[in-house]
Order: sequence, then structure tokens, then C-alpha cells
Amino acid sequence: MLDVCLLGTGGTMPLPRRWLTALVTRFNGHSLLIDCGEGTQIAMKEAGISPNPIDVICFTHFHADHISGLPGLLLSMGNADRTDPVTLIGPRGLVRVVTALRSIAQELPFEVRMVEIEDRTQEFDLFGYRIQAFRVNHNVTCYGYSLSIPRAGRFDADAARRQEIPLKAWNRLQKGERVEMDGRVYRPEMVMGPARRGIKLTYCTDSRPTPAISDAAAGADLFICEGMYGDPEDAGKARKKKHMTFAEAAALAREAKAEELWLTHFSPSLVGAARYMDQVTEIFPNASLGWDGRSCTLDFPEE
Repeated sequence: MLDVCLLGTGGTMPLPRRWLTALVTRFNGHSLLIDCGEGTQIAMKEAGISPNPIDVICFTHFHADHISGLPGLLLSMGNADRTDPVTLIGPRGLVRVVTALRSIAQELPFEVRMVEIEDRTQEFDLFGYRIQAFRVNHNVTCYGYSLSIPRAGRFDADAARRQEIPLKAWNRLQKGERVEMDGRVYRPEMVMGPARRGIKLTYCTDSRPTPAISDAAAGADLFICEGMYGDPEDAGKARKKKHMTFAEAAALAREAKAEELWLTHFSPSLVGAARYMDQVTEIFPNASLGWDGRSCTLDFPEE
């Protein structure tokens, strides 16, 4: 299962009751963070989440409200005596930007590994996460992320017995390992059924609607998408600033056939967001507003 916490829901600047948009997930003991603006580590503390288990940090883009909290977070992790490496993923320019930010966070007891996204879409497999980065449409280079937890097929014990595979090889084969024993080679495909449906979460902020988003979010269990503006009259402002309205995000969720939509990355001027939700749910019924600290657990579907 995948634990999910939307740490903040604000865009542009933090407000007294609204932290900047960021997301943390946890799977099999490994945490992943998307974006780290000013105050993100405080939002984590309010949610009761430690930064120390974070192994991967993905950045959508390099506007300050999405990355300026990184030096403080790294220092907090260092002060907690972390020694394991941390992997950072982001658009081209990541090394330059992070190197500059680290001028105020130079002494760390762990390695910071940086991976720049080279293509419009790119996949990474880290700590059990399959991470798909996809290019979106903002006024600077910006990516969304789909996080998938693959699920292997069922182990077929009868097939293992028919092929006289030693019992002591079964566990390793279930883990996807190739096993050589007594001069014979056993492969997982000999005993494993077809892959089963896993878990998928898609996260996107700072973009105009584009087919790349609905394609990446196709069939997502949870789609977290920016809704910078709730009022339909702000559609022109959304187009000019390369952001989205609530209704546009809902239309993407409908196109993607996602299971659920959480709206996030609200304009500092947005108040009374709930009054716009009736028109949103007309487009995509299972849509709701995100809030700071909103959490859920996504589990593998029952069979």
C-alpha cells in the first residue's frame, strides 16, 4: 500500500493557513517528496512526518515556491544523522540550481545525487517506485509525475511442483530473481502468473491543460492536480499565467478516467473555494478540494 499526504495546497506564496503545495508518499519504508517550497518541512512536522526517511525528491520546476525550502530540509535531515544518499530528480538545470542553493547547506553527512530529466517523458525505478516524469505546459520547463507501484503476478505452486523446482528456490523466484541450482536455471516466468494491477498516483501543478497530463494520469487511483482558480471568470488569467481553473482540472480527470481527483495549488487570492465545487463535480463527480495535511492510503485492488 502507498501512504499519501498532501502537505500544502498553496501556490506562489505560503499563507498563515495554507502551506505551499508539496506531496509526500511512503511505500515499504521509503518516502518520496514532490516539491519543497518555503515552509515544507514545517508542514511535515505539523503532519507528524519525519523528513529523515525521504530517499527521493522530485521537482516539478524551479520557481521558488517549489524548491526554495530544499536547503533547510537537507540540513534537518543531516542534523538527524542521516547517512544514506538522497536522490533528486528534476528538469535540466537541476545541478546548477541545487548547487547554488547548497551554498547555504554545504556540510551534509550524506551524498546528494542529482538526475536531470532529458526527455519529454522519462521513467525511473527507485526503492519500489516506478516514477514517470512527463513534460507539461508552463512558462518555464515543468514536469508532472506519475508514481506507480507495480504488482507481480501470483506464484503458481503447482507449476513449480510440475517442473520439480526445489522448494528453497521458490521465495527467490517470487522476488523476481533468477536461480541456479544443481546445474539447472530457474526463471520467475516459469512460476509467476501475469502482472496484476498495481497502484498509481499522478501529480501535476503549474500547467495549462494538455493531453500529456490526461495520458499520464490514465487510470490513476488518485489524480492530484492544480486548480489555481475556482471562478470561471478567471479563465483568462489562467491562460495568461499558464495555470488551470478547477473546471479544467476536472475535465482532465474525466479524460484520464481517474478514480479520484484532489484539487491543489490554489491562488493566494482564492477564498471560499467550496462554492465552485458544484460545477466541478458536474464534470467529474469524484472531485474534491485538497487541504493541508490531507492524507489517504492507496491499497492494491482486491481480486
